[in-house]
Amino acid sequence: MPTVSAHVAVTLAAHVDHVFGVMGNGNAYFLDALTCQTDARFVAVRHEAGAVVAADAFHRSSGRLAAATTTYGAGFTNTLTALAEAVQAHVPLVLVVGDEPTSGPRPWDVDQIAMASAVGARTYTVGRTDAAATTVIAVEHALTYRVPTVLAIPYDVATLDTGPVPETPTPRLPPPLAVRGAFADGVVREIATAMSAARRPLLLAGRGAWEAGAGEALGALADATGALTTTTALGRGVFPRPEFDLGVSGGFGAQGAMELVREADVAVVVGASLNQFTMRFGDLFAPGCRVFQVDVAPAATHPHVGGYVRGDAAVVTEAILKELDGATPSGWRESVDLAAARRQEPGDGTAADGRLDPRTAAARLAELLPEDRVVVSDGGHFLGWSNMYWPVAAPDRMVMVGTAFQAIGLGFPSVVGAALARPEATVVLTTGDGGGLMALSDLESAVRVAAGRGIAVVWNDGAYSAEMHLYGRKGLAREPMLIPDVDFAGVATALGAQGVAVRTVEDLEALTQWRTRPEIDRPFLLLDLRVSGTVVAPFWEEISRASG
Repeated sequence: MPTVSAHVAVTLAAHVDHVFGVMGNGNAYFLDALTCQTDARFVAVRHEAGAVVAADAFHRSSGRLAAATTTYGAGFTNTLTALAEAVQAHVPLVLVVGDEPTSGPRPWDVDQIAMASAVGARTYTVGRTDAAATTVIAVEHALTYRVPTVLAIPYDVATLDTGPVPETPTPRLPPPLAVRGAFADGVVREIATAMSAARRPLLLAGRGAWEAGAGEALGALADATGALTTTTALGRGVFPRPEFDLGVSGGFGAQGAMELVREADVAVVVGASLNQFTMRFGDLFAPGCRVFQVDVAPAATHPHVGGYVRGDAAVVTEAILKELDGATPSGWRESVDLAAARRQEPGDGTAADGRLDPRTAAARLAELLPEDRVVVSDGGHFLGWSNMYWPVAAPDRMVMVGTAFQAIGLGFPSVVGAALARPEATVVLTTGDGGGLMALSDLESAVRVAAGRGIAVVWNDGAYSAEMHLYGRKGLAREPMLIPDVDFAGVATALGAQGVAVRTVEDLEALTQWRTRPEIDRPFLLLDLRVSGTVVAPFWEEISRASG
C-alpha cells in the first residue's frame, strides 16, 4: 500500500543511499518502506545522537547528502546535541522523525519544531497529499543552505493510503557565488597586486576552499607567487604541493611553522572562517601583515582582515590568477627549511609519572597507521596529538564531529558514517576516556560496521583533561575532573573487537600485527593508550593563556 511513509521513503531514497538511525514506533512504517521498497541501506546505531553523528560523518567523508531517522519524543530530543553540531558545521542532512498526531499532542509529546528551531534546524511536516513534494523541499533546503533539515511525519498520518508515489522534480541548487560589483573587482585586483609585490606571501585555506573545488587554482596561485601555504585543521591536504605546505595553522601547528607564518607580509585566506583557534587568539599574523579574505560569509569574519571578497573560493581564486599578469615568484618558499619548520616535538617516551608520553605515542602511530586512512575525531584535549602528528591526504579524510559545537562524546558513531562513506580506507578514531565513555553505546556500532578496517585510539589518562589543564590550574576542586581507571580494551574485547592495553611504545606493535592479517579476518582494533595527563598539548596552553 503506497502510504505517506512510503512516499517519504521512496522520494528520499532517490537522493541518498544510506540512512542511519534507531527504530521506534514513530518511524517504524518509514523504515519498513525504506527497507522493502528502495535500494537505500538502513544502518542501525544504538543511540539517536549517534544516528545524526553517523550521517554527519558520512557527509564530511563523502560530500554527499546525508540522512538519519529516529522516533518522536525522547528519540528526537536525544538528537539535539548532534543536530546542533551539524548546524554549526554546515552539514546538509535530512533527519526523518515521527511527530505528534495532527489531532494534537499526547502527554508524552514535546514541541519538536521549536526544539529544532532553537538549534538552527528548520522542520518540514508532511501531509497526506504532499509527502513526496515536501520531502523534495526538505532535500533542496538542506543542500541549498548546507544545514540539517528535519522532516516530520505525524503519527496519525504515517500509514494513510495516498496513492502512487508521484514523479518529483530534481532539487534546484544555486550556482557558485560569483564576484559581483566594482568594489569586489577592485579588491580582487588589490589582492593580485599585493601578492605580486609580496616578499613573503602566504596562502591559508580552509574546508570551504575544498568544498568549492579550489585546490587546483590555489596551487596555481601559490606557484605563481611563490607563496608558502597553510591550512585550517579541516582544510588539510587542499593544496596540491605538500612540500611547500606548513601544515595546520594555529595551536595544532609546529612552532617553527608558526614562526614562518608570522614572517608573512601578505596573507590571503580562502574558505576559512578564521576562528580563534586558527588565529591563535589573534597572534597568528604579525601586525604588519596585510590580510585578505575570500569567503561566502556576508562580511569578513575577523578584525585583522583588511580586504574582503565575498564569492565562491574557486571563482575568486581564478579571478586573482587572471589579474596577476605574469608575476614573478617571490622565492621565499625555496629559501627556508620547511622540513625543520614542520617538525613536531617527539616526546620523552615515558612521562615523569611513569605513563606513556602522548607525543611519543602519536609520533609512533603516525608511522604505523595505514596511509590510506580517514581520521575521525571526538572533542577534547587529546585533539592536539592526532592533529599535530597524523597527516591526512585531503580535507574529506579528517572528520572532526563535535568541534563546531564544542561537544564531546560523538566519536564512536562517527566511525560508522566514515566507514560507509569510504569503504576503501581504514577509519581511525581518536577519542578520550571521557568522550569515549559518553559514546560507549555506539562502540558496538563501530565494531560491527568497521570490522577489518576500523581502529579506535583512546587517549586514556583518567581525567577530563581539558578541564584539568584549565580549571585545575586555577585551583578548582579536581575530584569532579577525574575518571576512575577504565579498561577500554576489555570493554572492546567483550563487544567483539581486539582490545589492546598500550602502556609502552612497544605495545603499539599490535597495530603492525593487525595490519598483516587479511582484512576479512581482522576485528575492529581498539588501542587503549594509558597516557600521562601531565603532558599538555600546545593548543591547550594557548587556550589557557587566553582564558586568563
